[in-house]
Amino acid sequence: MRWEEIDTQVCSIARALAIFGDRWTLLIIRDAFRKIRRFSEFQASLGITKHRLSDRLVRLVEEEVLEKVLYDERRSRYEYRLTQKGLDLYPVLMTIVQWGDQWACDKDGAPINFIHENCGQVTHPKCVCNVCNEEIHAKELIPEVGSGIEKKLERGELKANKDLYKNLKGGPYN
Repeated sequence: MRWEEIDTQVCSIARALAIFGDRWTLLIIRDAFRKIRRFSEFQASLGITKHRLSDRLVRLVEEEVLEKVLYDERRSRYEYRLTQKGLDLYPVLMTIVQWGDQWACDKDGAPINFIHENCGQVTHPKCVCNVCNEEIHAKELIPEVGSGIEKKLERGELKANKDLYKNLKGGPYN
């Protein structure tokens, strides 16, 4: 499968990566959370070529992760702001930060600490079950075919991969 076709997979990870799965796009989103909004600011922060930055910004606007907002009518200047869809990427970025702090930092330690405004303490995100509020660990999750696959199987759209999806209930991730 070619990268351009990755969004055709019946997989939430593949479809999400089709939107923000390259290094520049995630760094643009990171900078948007840092309140960088203008093209020139993104370019200065990232050192990215104008063509590549323009390409990534257009894609993020098309996918409704960012929106273009006119800030200078006279010169037709726009800035880019996170939409709700974009803001919902924050837990994803924080999880990547946490992984990077643990596994990719140098001996000097974490480059940025995140302070929880409500308690004033350095915080580290954790993934919890929305039902029981207990922390979730990979070895405790059991994948199960969802309606997005079941309906496609019923319609005969996944014949080639039918066995793969039927065997998904194999137990916890290892």
